[in-house]
Amino acid sequence: MGKTDIKSLSFAQLQQEMEKIGEKKFRAAQLYEWMHKKLARNFSEMTNLSLSLREKCGEYFELTALTPVQVQESKLDGTKKFLFELADGNMVESVLMKYHHGNSLCISSQVGCKMGCKFCASTLGGLVRSLTVSEMLDQVYAVTRLTGERISNVVVMGIGEPLDNMENLVKFIRMLTDDKGLHISQRNITVSTCGLVPKMRELAQEELQITLALSLHGVTDEKRKELMPIAEKYGVAELMDACRYYFEKTGRRITFEYALVKGVNDTEEDARGLIRLTSLVHAHVNLIPVNPVRERSYVSSEKEAVKVFQKKLEEAGVNATLRREMGRDIDGACGQLRRNYKKYIF
Repeated sequence: MGKTDIKSLSFAQLQQEMEKIGEKKFRAAQLYEWMHKKLARNFSEMTNLSLSLREKCGEYFELTALTPVQVQESKLDGTKKFLFELADGNMVESVLMKYHHGNSLCISSQVGCKMGCKFCASTLGGLVRSLTVSEMLDQVYAVTRLTGERISNVVVMGIGEPLDNMENLVKFIRMLTDDKGLHISQRNITVSTCGLVPKMRELAQEELQITLALSLHGVTDEKRKELMPIAEKYGVAELMDACRYYFEKTGRRITFEYALVKGVNDTEEDARGLIRLTSLVHAHVNLIPVNPVRERSYVSSEKEAVKVFQKKLEEAGVNATLRREMGRDIDGACGQLRRNYKKYIF
């Protein structure tokens, strides 16, 4: 029988595990603090625990600690991109972006992705597996340890489709925002989805106070199908219904992520369609100049076209912002660093 993944246990579950191995419940509080506040990487660091308890923990439990393999820092804006190795040898990426309002960390939820979006590097090798709760948490913990800086915002928008890893995602959010851990506000967490309608409704029922970001990228079924295979299963009308349901359950406005691809979805007709959709759903539009991916032919819209597109939205009363381009000189496209490293090594 394998060891229990101790960092994926909630506080209540950890109390139960302590009793199972013949320890008092209060030991759970000590262990939980070491893992989720002091960010210990191994049991030997937990110096206020007896040697016998630390040895017992090593016998029964596995303590996840990701190994940093590569760190790139942008000379343009200070963005840092981390490549981490998991215990099984797989790789994931995290990206630290510095803003005036604080440090924002974009983390991965899966190794690879099966969604097949045409402009994304993460999906090129397909899905290997979903990440555990501890592997998601330790991306935040590892970056905090490596930089010595507090993470104020977490974006689950890296490699993978978060809602395809729903159970672990929800537990990750609850543990990350718990006052026994780092206690990051739920309102400072954003979760992205390409549009898994049933999972969007399931997430709404959790009634979390996070921001849900829908990767829209096309205003008609035809446009979305060109860019995103998931559109073959769930149409725009279904997506808008799910967005309305999410807002009704949580009171949290949806963000429409819209990657502007030259000659594909940046026309005046596309702008009018996006205006129409935002009139149906309480949404904010985040315009994204698409990051170049070497294996794909899609390129970002020209800067002037982006400005014109944004102006049309704003003139119609749509709340639209243009995402800052960050980390373009360090394999900025999601999944690109992992892919390049694998090519180099193997």
